[in-house]
Amino acid sequence: MTATTARIKYEIKDINLAPSGRQRIEWAGREMPVLKQIRDRFAQEKPFAGIRLIACCHVTTETAHLAIALKAGGADAILIASNPLSTQDDVAASLVADHEIPVFAMKGEDNDTYHRHVQIALDHRPNIIIDDGSDVVATLIQERQHQVADLIGTTEETTTGIVRLKAMFRDGVLTFPAMNVNDADTKHFFDNRYGTGQSTLDGIIRATNVLLAGKAIVVAGYGWCGKGTAQRARGLGGNVIITEIDPIRAIEAVMDGFRVLPMAEAATQGDIFITVTGNKHVIRAEHFEVMKDGAIVCNSGHFDIEIDLKSLGAKAKEVKEVRNFTQEYQMPNGKAVVVLGEGRLINLAAAEGHPSAVMDMSFANQALACEYLVKNKGKLEPGLHSIPVEVDANIAKLKLQAMGINIDTLTSEQTEYINSWTAGT
Repeated sequence: MTATTARIKYEIKDINLAPSGRQRIEWAGREMPVLKQIRDRFAQEKPFAGIRLIACCHVTTETAHLAIALKAGGADAILIASNPLSTQDDVAASLVADHEIPVFAMKGEDNDTYHRHVQIALDHRPNIIIDDGSDVVATLIQERQHQVADLIGTTEETTTGIVRLKAMFRDGVLTFPAMNVNDADTKHFFDNRYGTGQSTLDGIIRATNVLLAGKAIVVAGYGWCGKGTAQRARGLGGNVIITEIDPIRAIEAVMDGFRVLPMAEAATQGDIFITVTGNKHVIRAEHFEVMKDGAIVCNSGHFDIEIDLKSLGAKAKEVKEVRNFTQEYQMPNGKAVVVLGEGRLINLAAAEGHPSAVMDMSFANQALACEYLVKNKGKLEPGLHSIPVEVDANIAKLKLQAMGINIDTLTSEQTEYINSWTAGT
């Protein structure tokens, strides 16, 4: 549905879904106390007054609270989807109907629509870009160099996006500041590990209803997302195998109690495959050929390139939809390979993404990163910048307070000891 109200333009599935979205947004807010405190302060201080902002994010109940907080802070904001299957249409409707935030996102939008929405967002001439995967930033650099002068900076919270931003900086095209939200401790230690771990398995279960106990579950990649996924898979009774290219992470996986194999070998043993590497064609033609009949393959990395679906489709005799978000590829050898969520983020394609409690910290980082960029306009060098340590620590303190948890503080004697080189044993 493309429409214009008296105040805003938008393109969503159905504005009549707003009541359902409103109810779910309110429910998510119960577990997002840190972002609520930030929103309340923003409403008083208006740090984004006069700032044009675009957010390319998964349009979920949690993202809704970030968008509402930014608008409360005075931002002239537009929201688009960062993935064709990650939009929750009722949430998009509520943001338009209840909060007058322009949203251009629909679950299942094709690639042409997705790229058109990126162009619509850039037509807003943003001062701040919140990006998931750096598609908007890449488009700005490649196609709209004349708009770079409008930009104060960007924020990025995905591993994939950070990899791309580093490549941009190496190539000399990242000529503005970018906040590395992904590497904030209160983001990747929790969102990547606990959020991805739980929501990935949630997506697999919703799509297939298979029993995970006793299954050989292959997790490709042992970064923070891989660690969380492997831990949760083991917790549900899976026999977990890790594949890695990094020798240090491989050793860590072994010492965490997991088997580590090359993908060529793991492909013959796995019942379920989950890619979380951020790289391309981690599972490809030679792996599909040796998989068990009925092997399930899915991805929880940001882009749909980790599984080589083009080569799988070329080999398959037939492809059929067997359940929602579940396609079965019939191979010439008589076996079948099952792909979930079209190789896109399974936790958002078939489930609801990360739980609100963990996104509370991630989006607190996003909101405060935007504020940091505005407050330091013209002072930051081009390239990646970390979230300030004191901001990261304060988010953790606020989260603990909201959970009713108290911790110790250093005594003056302890402070003196850890700051002295003369005190010995």
